[in-house]
Amino acid sequence: MSNEDITLTAGDAEATVRPGNGGRIAGLRVGGLELLRQGERFGCFPMVPWCGRIRDGRFRDGATVHQMPLNSPPHAIHGTARDGAWRTARTSADEAVMTYDLVDPWPYSGRVAQVVALTEDALTLTMSVETYESSFPAQIGWHPWFNRNLGRDDVRIDFRPTWQEERGEDHLPTGNRIDPEPGPWDDCFGMPGGVDVTLTWPGQLDLRVTSPVEWVVVYDEQQAAVCVEPQTGPPGGLNTLPRLVTPLEPLEATTTWTWRRA
Repeated sequence: MSNEDITLTAGDAEATVRPGNGGRIAGLRVGGLELLRQGERFGCFPMVPWCGRIRDGRFRDGATVHQMPLNSPPHAIHGTARDGAWRTARTSADEAVMTYDLVDPWPYSGRVAQVVALTEDALTLTMSVETYESSFPAQIGWHPWFNRNLGRDDVRIDFRPTWQEERGEDHLPTGNRIDPEPGPWDDCFGMPGGVDVTLTWPGQLDLRVTSPVEWVVVYDEQQAAVCVEPQTGPPGGLNTLPRLVTPLEPLEATTTWTWRRA
């Protein structure tokens, strides 16, 4: 099938999916309110096969060191799949399935699949990475840009992480875990019981981001938008906390955004 835009609808919720632009969710409208920042680089894009920054773009797999392009000098950031065209495997009125084959500069062959499922009050994103050849370390995550303001008051972010990954001057975790600090943030937090973050646009909408994964990056240093990014490991995790994808064991993750009108 093609990689043309897909529109999903359920009740008064509508999602626009762009397989051709990195498999991203380009828009999510609830009762006419657009929740995601608009633009080619925004919406919500998949972070795969890694999340956040890799220091100097280098990661180790056994004795081999691989070099990724420095797309956020001096680091590599947010994986390769957001820069490629995904293929649509199937669609219905409220669900889309897309695939992306890992290619250069990623040094291993593998396939990513993403399912986007919409209901009247929730959007669920499910992603997997599988390989039929050599095993490799990988991460899965999502990077949504939620509009800070929906026309009234700014959004409020509520969550109770167990720890915060101490951030070094290079914006990567140092390996130390500290007590969560007040924002503004460009930081990774640990939530061992699963990610659970609520965004509240006062008088308009509550949106709850949940996921069984244990890490979430919260970024609210921009004026236009805030980001709540569930992911399977911390930034730099290809080196510090590798999750191995093997022919017998794919890497899988899911996140659900549930909303409620004020």
